[in-house]
Amino acid sequence: MALRIACDLDGTLADMDGALQHHAEVLFGLGVELRGGGSSLEQVMSPEGIETGEVVLKRGKGLNDRQMKELWSYVSRIENFWTMLTEIEEGSVARFAELAKAHKWEVLFLTQRPATAGDTAQRQTQRWLSTHGFELPSVMVMQGSRGKVAAAMNLHVVLDDRAENCLDVATESKARPMLIWRGTPDTVPPGAKRLGIEPLFSIADALGQLEHMTSTRAKTPGLVDRVRNAIGL
Repeated sequence: MALRIACDLDGTLADMDGALQHHAEVLFGLGVELRGGGSSLEQVMSPEGIETGEVVLKRGKGLNDRQMKELWSYVSRIENFWTMLTEIEEGSVARFAELAKAHKWEVLFLTQRPATAGDTAQRQTQRWLSTHGFELPSVMVMQGSRGKVAAAMNLHVVLDDRAENCLDVATESKARPMLIWRGTPDTVPPGAKRLGIEPLFSIADALGQLEHMTSTRAKTPGLVDRVRNAIGL
């Protein structure tokens, strides 16, 4: 059976932070910072996170909750905002597509992107992936646990840049989480290592791991082959 892979987008393949940083500077001036205190943009983009004040960005001229809400309100009015992002690693989407075709991987892209003006977040994401070289991409705009999605869809691997999502995958499914960590090795959450979630520091490294898994699986006899060998066929 070919690998069934799910891959996150923002922070994993697409540079959402860079785009939001640009628009934050347009609104609030140079020197503002989106991240601080270990917080995550995908947490603050959630209406629940904003309303309850769970995330406050404090590093440098960090945005407060009111400013973050204003930023996302501004972004939501930009037509087809999600089609305008750049790749974090140039050429990684096309390379992913090339390997998926060669190894017959089944790939699903997962995202929690909110709606903006223009097409739906799903269609914008499909257009972005197609533009960067992944033809006919399958995209799921979702809420909730990545682990439950992995279990329901019988996935083998989930690529994500957030440790908490990898934890969900590790505890709620049989899929292997691959943490694409965009920080330095010393900033990897200790809990990830305790659970055996080894960080990878680029998509290129992750694709290499996926190729290795594919090669290993090809050398491992399946149930039918083991039965045939047992009875001498």
